[in-house]
Amino acid sequence: MIITKNIFSYCISSDDSIYAALSKIDANAEGFVFCIDNAGVLEGILTDGDFRRWLMKAKYVDTSRPVRDIARQEFVAAPLLSSREKILRLFSKKIRFIPLLDDRRRLVGIARRRNLAEGILIGDLLISDHAPVFVIAEIGINHNGSLPRAHRLIDAVRESGANCVKFQMRNMHALYRNVAEADLTGEDLGPQYTLNLLSRFELLPEQMLELFDYSHQAGLIPLCTPWESESLKILEAHDMAAYKVASADLTNHPFLEELARTYKPLIVSTGMSTEAEIEQSVKLLKQLGVAYALLHCNSTYPVPFKDVNLRYMHRLKEMGDCVVGYSGHERGYSVALAAVSMGAKIIEKHITEDKTLEGTDHKVSLLPQEFKAMVEGIREVELALGVGDVRQMSQGELMNRSNLAKSLIINCDLKEGEIIEPNMIEIKSPGRGLQPNYREELIGSVSKRNMVKGDFFYPTDIQKEEINARKYTFSRSWGVTVRWHDFKDILCKTNPDFLEFHLSFKDMDEDYMKYFDQVYDLDLKVHSPDTFAGDHLLDLSNPNPDHRKRSIRELQRVVDLTRNLKQFFRRATRPMIICSLGGFSTDGLLIADKVKERYEIMEDSLTQIDASGVEIIGQTLPPFPWYFGGQMYLNLFVHADDTVAFCEANQLRLCYDISHSKLTCNYFKTSFQEFTAKVAPYVAHMHIADASGVDGEGLQIHEGEIDFPAFIAEVKAQCPDASFIPEIWQGHKNDGEGFWVALEHLEAMKF
Repeated sequence: MIITKNIFSYCISSDDSIYAALSKIDANAEGFVFCIDNAGVLEGILTDGDFRRWLMKAKYVDTSRPVRDIARQEFVAAPLLSSREKILRLFSKKIRFIPLLDDRRRLVGIARRRNLAEGILIGDLLISDHAPVFVIAEIGINHNGSLPRAHRLIDAVRESGANCVKFQMRNMHALYRNVAEADLTGEDLGPQYTLNLLSRFELLPEQMLELFDYSHQAGLIPLCTPWESESLKILEAHDMAAYKVASADLTNHPFLEELARTYKPLIVSTGMSTEAEIEQSVKLLKQLGVAYALLHCNSTYPVPFKDVNLRYMHRLKEMGDCVVGYSGHERGYSVALAAVSMGAKIIEKHITEDKTLEGTDHKVSLLPQEFKAMVEGIREVELALGVGDVRQMSQGELMNRSNLAKSLIINCDLKEGEIIEPNMIEIKSPGRGLQPNYREELIGSVSKRNMVKGDFFYPTDIQKEEINARKYTFSRSWGVTVRWHDFKDILCKTNPDFLEFHLSFKDMDEDYMKYFDQVYDLDLKVHSPDTFAGDHLLDLSNPNPDHRKRSIRELQRVVDLTRNLKQFFRRATRPMIICSLGGFSTDGLLIADKVKERYEIMEDSLTQIDASGVEIIGQTLPPFPWYFGGQMYLNLFVHADDTVAFCEANQLRLCYDISHSKLTCNYFKTSFQEFTAKVAPYVAHMHIADASGVDGEGLQIHEGEIDFPAFIAEVKAQCPDASFIPEIWQGHKNDGEGFWVALEHLEAMKF
């Protein structure tokens, strides 16, 4: 059982709508909300089960009604100060949370049957094995008694990307038996040194409270270590979200109990203690029903690397059955990164603006730039850890496999129905076809198609199911991706309204006019190359003038080529050129001011291109694109709001690549449906594919995370005339197999 006073995420006014209550249930992911009146008195409970039962009985569903109309007014509750045993007796198979009330029936806490291993909640932030690492920047007394220095350090913590800033509060007279300056000479050297520092560097309580407020304003969670009861009373009056327990108080059971009775989460350091002492304290914390996490710690300043013993975190997790972390006092931050790789979900390190300042903590602290580098390193390690239980090829690996791996090919002509002999099969690059490990399955099988020397074998050559193109019916204009060499073959198999030529820079240098000998009753679209000779990446927003000028020249060449092609397409009145217009960076995503500057550069670049007779449309882009076999960063046409603003200012329409934008929404944890609703009025054309995670783009329909029925409903309402193509990665392989599968899915959904 865990008792918490962090009830905001679980409370809603009884006057609020049913829809608002459902939104709160969805946000807290616990399946319930408490309905309270204006005085905080508990009036009812609504669970997701209660809502479903009401939904099934209701003749007319109106979610704008007050939630009190459907909230359950019969519920089990208990006084906040009830004994642990009494509260435990109230739980049952159906009852998994107990509202805790004060003597005026106001909701003041929640008791839940929740496993500590699931994590602890500090404010609205869940710290768990499945959440990002919670990074605490310990200022402690590194302000050395200076309020301006404390403000500067808080600013540095904000810039570092840490989650939390932590201080320490002491009432010196309540904490130490000898505080008077005259008495310091009577202490041992160690306590004498510490008392001298603290007596000079401690800030007043009102100054500390001002720092907590300043931290809140900076977007940080302020935490504090109270060293005794008087400080705890001050912090409780200020409503701290949680408390950090110093290693020095791990064996201070009366104070641990006092901290637990605040019903705030505790982050407990375990330095300077034996395993038996840690076990005793953990047992007490469990009995008290407090939410806690344990930090492995060696309380030496600085701790020698040989004494860190990171592997003990595994034992600590087993003992506490909770989230564990690491509080480090060693020099540098390599050990902190190693701790993350070993499962630490909380990292605490000291920060200072000068390691030579007086005080033991400064020399084991990180400078602001070092702290920022540590946070960046932690986030990189988190990403690198992955899920661990499955080996999946990344999008970059899939691309490089296609370029670098080997395939099975045929070394002679072969007719449909003939037997594939061992001597007909060779292994050559690139890896576009069936991998060499399937050679034995091919041998002796019957060819399903006519093949010519050099053709790739594909998975369909050994599968029973055959996938072929046919004529399709859609409610909007549709087309397929083609190249110079294959568009005629594709037109023989299906009935597109237009062709979309995806150009490579080599295609542009080819004598492409030789491929056209008639006028087609089709529309035309052209997808500009993203890369050009010499590893040049098209970027109209690049601040380097030479790079930008070349990008303008290259895109002008694409425009000129498109105008030349127009004569062969009867329906092409103003052919679209789909283009990734730029906004790349190599070392990380850009801040808002830099993004604004890049948009201004792009706006100027577009004015320098003669686009008469064609329409350049910008493509929505993912935050982490793949180019040259590796990953980069994109900053423009990524977010819906600035994309729409640029379109409005420049009369630009969009190619909505839904796979790209789903990755954006996944990474920034925003709604894909809201993204679609915002950009849809500006969409002229769409690239359709599924997506997964933050960089799994171009997946087959229904193999990713996009809710296609919801997406289709949105675009039918807002951009019914926008055209589309299926843009499945490697969809052109095996005579367009991936495209035909996608079109089957989309037609079935009446797109």
